[in-house]
Formats: sequence, structure tokens, C-alpha cells
Amino acid sequence: MNDLICTSCPKRFPGQARIWKCSCGGVLDIEFSASFPIEKIRQRNLNMWRYREAIPLEDDENIITLGEGFTPLIPLNFAGKKVWIKQEHLFPTGSYKDRGASVLISKIKEWGINEVVEDSSGNAGCAIAAYCARAKIKCEIFVPQDTSPAKLAQIQAYGAKVRLIPGSREDTAQATLKAAEKIYYASHSWNPFFFQGTKTMAFEVCEQLGWQSPDVVILPVGNGTLLLGCFCGFQDLRQAGLIDKIPRLIGIQAANCAPLYLAWQENSPDLPFITQKETLAEGIAIAAPVRGKQILQAIKESSGEIMIVEEEEIKAALIDVSRRGFYIEPTAAATIAGVNKYVAHSLPGETIVSVFSGHGLKATEKILKILASLHQK
Repeated sequence: MNDLICTSCPKRFPGQARIWKCSCGGVLDIEFSASFPIEKIRQRNLNMWRYREAIPLEDDENIITLGEGFTPLIPLNFAGKKVWIKQEHLFPTGSYKDRGASVLISKIKEWGINEVVEDSSGNAGCAIAAYCARAKIKCEIFVPQDTSPAKLAQIQAYGAKVRLIPGSREDTAQATLKAAEKIYYASHSWNPFFFQGTKTMAFEVCEQLGWQSPDVVILPVGNGTLLLGCFCGFQDLRQAGLIDKIPRLIGIQAANCAPLYLAWQENSPDLPFITQKETLAEGIAIAAPVRGKQILQAIKESSGEIMIVEEEEIKAALIDVSRRGFYIEPTAAATIAGVNKYVAHSLPGETIVSVFSGHGLKATEKILKILASLHQK
């Protein structure tokens, strides 16, 4: 049905191999031919599994779902220009990561694996914990010690064990890699099946636009789970003949942690070492994304770019969106700050799509501090 292929060496593995990285240490991708029987799709429930033939799972009985997908796509005005916003903050666990978790945990169930580990700054951990609870799979989530209390409460409420790791986000990743020597790694950045879930956002966007590809898609980028997923999804649609172009992908990073932006500016395939500063956008504060080269290549192939936003711009975007009735977390607001920057020089008539990636209820303490700082001015 599909093969796992290494992005660093010529090795290939059968799709049913229970591995999450190559023996050479390289990250894996999935070679899979997606199909889109439009008439069948139209008759199915409004969730991401309506694209069943485009998702590499052997048996429908193994699908682990909470009804995720087909989130609303609504038009909003930014500086006089219409931008279509995908409301991914309305997912069961409050972020788009449910897409990847649904497919990955379904695959893990298909393999008969009954215990996993994952590392996360919050949202991916919440999603993996929730879908593991649904599948009755034991789960341990490694998180940075400063992860928001709301996300920690959510992970633990699903019954997962939480391991708080002192230090940086990269310290958390290293601790998880150690644990993954013995327990299967349900990683949202290493594991290629996670991206087979996040790619479904591209399918939904095109269907909601009348099976048309947008011109531009503006996305958050830390580990690249949504951006790379969407790139894969648009590739699937183009190969199937449903669209004739891949939209320009615009990746948004916080200026306080922007290794991909720096590499992009220097036209370098290698990410520089950075000393990250604290940022409101904790969900994309990744100093060393494992798929960094892939992210840069995807943006280059789509004729896109990477942009950065400052902390004050993130705050302003958060307040602006909230005043319109949408409660999103600061990481999601970073993307909207990027939308504001992009539309200032966008071309007339462009069809632009962006995303509310996570719900504000995940970041109550941060948002309270932001509101308090406004009252002090």
C-alpha cells in the first residue's frame, strides 16, 4: 500500500514497518498514491475521514476518531483585504494537531502497539493523549517545565502521564528520544504518519473553495507539522488532477525564535544555531526543527517565503482577533500578525487562506497577563 522512504539515504522500508526513523538516523516520508473519488466524498460525513482513500491506513476498523475535521472556512477582513480563515481552534482538543493524532494513533492501533511516548510544548501532547485515551493506548507526554498549566491539565485529564523536563524545548526532545529507545515514539515531528493527518487541511480548503487551490496559504511554522502537511496535501491533489498549482506557502515565525527565517534570509539549507528568547508563541518556539531542510525546500518549491513577527505584533493581533469574537492562543495570533504583514504587500485579487491554529482556553494565564499589560498603558 505504501513505503517508508528515508530523506537522508536511499533506504526504503515497507509501510507496515513499525519504525519512526531510518536506521541511518534520517527522517522518513511515506510514498503513497492518494485518490479522491469525489462522488463518494460528497456523500460522507463532514470530517477529515471523508478523504479515506487519501489516508494510508489498511482497515477502517482501526480508525480512531473524535469527529475531527471539516472546520469552518470563513472570510475576514485584514487591512481591507479578504482572507479566508480555517478555524482549526475548534477541534476536539483545541488545535489542528488532532488531524495528525487521529491518523497516527489509528496506525499505531493497527500495528497493535499499546504504549507510546511523545514530546510537546502542549498542543501535540494534548492531541496524542486524547486519541490514545480513545484507543485505550498507554501514553506518556514529555513537556518543557514552563508549559502552560491549562495544557498540562488537559493532558493529565485524558489519563496520560506527564513528564516535566527542565531547560529548553530541545532538552525535552532529547529526554523523549532516550525514552523512545524502548517505547514507540508517537512524534508529531519525526513520525511521517502524523503529516498524513495534517495534510487533510489542504483537502478541506480546496473542497470548501469549490475544488480550487488558493493562491497563498499563511501558516505557523515551528516543527512544520502543518506547513509540511499542507504541502503534502496540495501535492496529492495536484497529482490526482484536482488542482493545477500548489499555493505559495508563507511560514510565520516569532522573531524571538526564528531559525528557519534566518536560514531563509541567508539562502542556506542548514539551520543556524540560535539562542532563543522567550516568546508568547510557545507552540512555534523550536530552535532546531528536525525537518528544517524539508520545510525550507517546501517553501522554496511553492515560491513562498518565511516571515517573522515581533512580540508586540503578536499581542496586537491577539487583541484584534479577540475583539472580533474569536478566542485564540498567542501562537495562533502570531500567524495572524503574519497575515497583517503579508496583506500589506499582497497582489490584488489573490485568494489568501490562513488559520486559527489553537484555542485561547489553552493559554489563559498568558492572555490574562497580556490584558493586564494593556490596562497599565
